[in-house]
Amino acid sequence: MAVEEEVGRLLIARGWRLAVAETSTGGFIGYLLTSIPGSSSYFDRSIVAYSNQAKETSLAIPPATLQQHGAVSQMTVLAMAAHVQGLSQVEVGLAVTGLTGPRIGRSSKPIGLTYIAIALPQVTLWWQGVIPGERTEIQRQSAFKVLEMLRDALLHDSAKSVRPA
Repeated sequence: MAVEEEVGRLLIARGWRLAVAETSTGGFIGYLLTSIPGSSSYFDRSIVAYSNQAKETSLAIPPATLQQHGAVSQMTVLAMAAHVQGLSQVEVGLAVTGLTGPRIGRSSKPIGLTYIAIALPQVTLWWQGVIPGERTEIQRQSAFKVLEMLRDALLHDSAKSVRPA
């Protein structure tokens, strides 16, 4: 069974709904989740906020967070997950931000650096890592990593933050 289908079944079993805030995946997580028939019973929305201005206006990320920590950071992804969860009034808020390349500007952050956050009713999980590959492979692997983390959290009733791999 595909991970997106598994996530859907687990959400339905709990009676939970989710919303997604995406940057580096460009809507791919929303696409995967809505490719499953019946996903409207658990999928609320996906906000693709690619620019910093979109992160500020659509996801209420404070400009100071973006200036101090950057768009690709733990602070930003945690704020994204919390905002989309609250905005949508759902049990699960998913968020991902990352660098997919090619390098533009003078950032010292490596291509493939990815941050994921999952806001659940009692806890927020997060992950940071470098996903190797070309742009589309990084996007694809990031989306599947988000869904795998959510699946595992739903299966194991996670109660602690996920530490970097």
